[in-house]
Amino acid sequence: MHRRRVFVPLALLAVGLVACKKKAPEVEPIPQPSPAPSPAPAPAPAPTAPTGESAAEVTRMMMAELGNVIHFEYDKSDIRSDDQMILNRKADILRANPAVRVRISGHADERGSDEYNQVLGQRRANAAKTYLVGRGIDAGRIDVISYGEERPVDRSSTEAAWALNRRDEFEVTAGGNALVRPR
Repeated sequence: MHRRRVFVPLALLAVGLVACKKKAPEVEPIPQPSPAPSPAPAPAPAPTAPTGESAAEVTRMMMAELGNVIHFEYDKSDIRSDDQMILNRKADILRANPAVRVRISGHADERGSDEYNQVLGQRRANAAKTYLVGRGIDAGRIDVISYGEERPVDRSSTEAAWALNRRDEFEVTAGGNALVRPR
């Protein structure tokens, strides 16, 4: 029994010590500063004119491109594949300069009646307009007119002269005073 008297108090003492033992405080980690946010990428710089090229020079070059003439096959009003690049460039310039308006004049060579050539010139001007509208240019910015055979470039009666006279000419009628390059 003596053992029991010693054992019981010792057991109670051990249980009491364990129960009263103070837990070590939990150490909270020291907050670390969050990494600085990545800076937003800088916007791409606006296209600039090559060194020495003034706004007036850019306008002059864009006007020249808008004025490029396209040509047609005899008795046709279809846009030739080699002229599609010219019209695509015109469309690019017109999209970059929404205030610009143009007039397309259709022309024919001297062969055929005056009435037929007038209609043919109109079909040619409308073909170019339709092409530009198909490239996203508002139809309201494009006027068309036909001069038929009335305004030849070359008055000779040769195949070379007739080829030059079968054409559409483009004239800027508004908004051409400060043009910018297409992006």
